[in-house]
Amino acid sequence: MNFIFLILMFLVFSISSASAETLEERIKKMEETIQKQQEVLKEQQKALDELKELANKEKSPAPAQTTQQAPPVPPPAATTAQPAAPEQMQKQLQELKETVGQVVEAQKKYVPSVFNPSIGFVGETIFSYNSKGSKDTGSDRPGGFDVFQRSVELNASAFVDPFARGYMVINASADPITGEATATVEEAALLTTSLPWNLTLQAGRFFGEFGRLAYIHDHELPFVNRPLVLDKYIGGESRTDGLQLNYLLPTSHYVSVTLGVGNSFGSPPNNPGDYRQFSALNFWGRASTYFDLTPDVSLETGVSGLLNPSTIDRGGALLQPDGSMFTQRERRLVGADLVLAYRPLRNNQFKSLTWGTEVLYSDNRYDVNSPVGAASSRYVGSFGLYSYLAYKFHRQWTTGVLFEWMENAQNNQAQTYGYSPYITWALSHWNQLRLQYTHTDNNAATGLRSNDAIYLQWSWIIGSHAHGWQQR
Repeated sequence: MNFIFLILMFLVFSISSASAETLEERIKKMEETIQKQQEVLKEQQKALDELKELANKEKSPAPAQTTQQAPPVPPPAATTAQPAAPEQMQKQLQELKETVGQVVEAQKKYVPSVFNPSIGFVGETIFSYNSKGSKDTGSDRPGGFDVFQRSVELNASAFVDPFARGYMVINASADPITGEATATVEEAALLTTSLPWNLTLQAGRFFGEFGRLAYIHDHELPFVNRPLVLDKYIGGESRTDGLQLNYLLPTSHYVSVTLGVGNSFGSPPNNPGDYRQFSALNFWGRASTYFDLTPDVSLETGVSGLLNPSTIDRGGALLQPDGSMFTQRERRLVGADLVLAYRPLRNNQFKSLTWGTEVLYSDNRYDVNSPVGAASSRYVGSFGLYSYLAYKFHRQWTTGVLFEWMENAQNNQAQTYGYSPYITWALSHWNQLRLQYTHTDNNAATGLRSNDAIYLQWSWIIGSHAHGWQQR
């Protein structure tokens, strides 16, 4: 029994000695590891202090030279190259930012999602009252009370590729008699974006650039109705199927030149006959420029011209009040326009004063079949103009007045005057109301009677819309 007790005591002592030795070894190893880490930290701290000292020497101005120069301090062992100066580093960083920005912009502009068309919808309703009937005023709308859905416009646009974008406008208007709406392709064109020498090429169906308001959609006009002289001399909007080239002169002063050719210009379209000669095409051009007269006052002006050497019978036979029949054979039209605008820099979103004027001269040749004489050929020169003044006195409110005067394109003795005060309430960028009163005065040679009219225009936009409301 004593022997067994001695053996057990020996085993316990042996195990305790082994455990004690293992614990001592672990403590020793941990002490060695901590010592090594402390040495590494000291070396890193020393290198960091040397780098800070070097950076402070670069920022501080160089000391004045003395007769005895201190020996150069060798760079720390941890560094192998002299760091760049702060100015050079900032320049390199700025260049890197610009390069990255260009790459990001290119990716944003031409990623496949951009090629999905932006689609928008425009609605425009005209509530009106005319004191005279359509036969007395020459209008295609009836007299009395009338509701006219003048514009139901669907538009879409997108980049075709990085070099061109395409757009289309489908418009439907109600017939004045039946009330049925007929949809037509108002615009469908391709426009280049990257031609050299400041050139831009447009092809397809579009509104040709002539004057100030001929290529502006109805709902963008600063007043309810398109000026009479544009309606009669051009035919409303300057729609054409053709080609148009624009050149922006490479000068410090803004000068833009546009030339175009198409098979029609405005409404009604030309009659091509059974074979269209080159002279039956329409040729037009415009040159415009812009001046900042003062920081608050700007002037934009331009001249335009249109030539159609052979119209065949544009618009068909035109019956005159004396019973004569006019058939158009040559069409010539020139115009000059200007817009003078005062927009104070401090509050240009709330106040502005704009004066716009356009003068046109029509010089057409007609074949005349008179009931009392032989057939003849006649040139008729006629003038017409419109002028308006618009005062924006609040971010949402604009008031103005429009004056119109026009000689008939077939008879310059027949003259029409128009006076139209109006006020516009822009509830938002996409929703606006306009109230306008118009007095139209026709002289005896027109065969028409004077008329008084009141218009309430309600225009709205949903979705994407490229041109929006324009202060023209």
